[in-house]
This record gives sequence, structure tokens and C-alpha cells, in this order.
Amino acid sequence: MITVIPDVPENVAAFKATGEISQADFENLVLPHVQAKVNAFDELNYLLLLDTDLDNWTAGAWFQDVLLGLKNLTKWNRAAIVTDNKGVQNFTDIFSVLMPGEFRSFPTEFIQNAIFWCANGDEVDAD
Repeated sequence: MITVIPDVPENVAAFKATGEISQADFENLVLPHVQAKVNAFDELNYLLLLDTDLDNWTAGAWFQDVLLGLKNLTKWNRAAIVTDNKGVQNFTDIFSVLMPGEFRSFPTEFIQNAIFWCANGDEVDAD
């Protein structure tokens, strides 16, 4: 299931993935929410808190995720993938070289940094 993460800056489309992720999750929630952000801000700042195993994504969900990326290819500004899965973190860092915009991975303990970075392009100051 995918849910919208509430209480994030208005220019960020933030989602939490738990349990099984289906094509319907993307069609009914993610795609409309992302399109509304792109329409409002003419760019996409996207955050995904990945709190499920990648095996829980159905084939339809993967297809919708790819379509999301292709449909908004020129609108990607920043994307944060928040997970403790080292493989996903490494893939995100490599993938960032191939995509327009900035892509970064964050461990789950740094979700607030990820949200701030998505909205502002830098991390929270330690000061």
C-alpha cells in the first residue's frame, strides 16, 4: 500500500510504501498527486519512504513507477528515496547520474533531512 505522507512542504510529493504495492496504488494515489504537484509548481520534488521489501511490488506497480518517471522526465527536480536497504541506496545513487534532476538516498533515521532536502535543495544545518 502507498500512502501520502502528511505535513511536508507544499512543493513535495511524499509517499510511504508498506506491504504489497500494486498498480492501483499508483493509478489512484501517486499519479494524481504527482500531477497536481507538477501542475502547481512546474517541477517534481518527490520523496518515497520505502518501508517494504522490493519483492512486495507487483509487476503493474513497477510499470506504473516507470511510466511516472517517463511522463514527468523533464519535470524531475529532486527525488529522495528513504530506506535502510543498501542495495536500493546504491542503485539510487547510480541512477541519479542517468536522470535529469537530483536523486539521493537517505537512511530512514534521516527522513527529516530528506524532506528538507527535497523542498529546499540542501540539508538541515546542524547549527
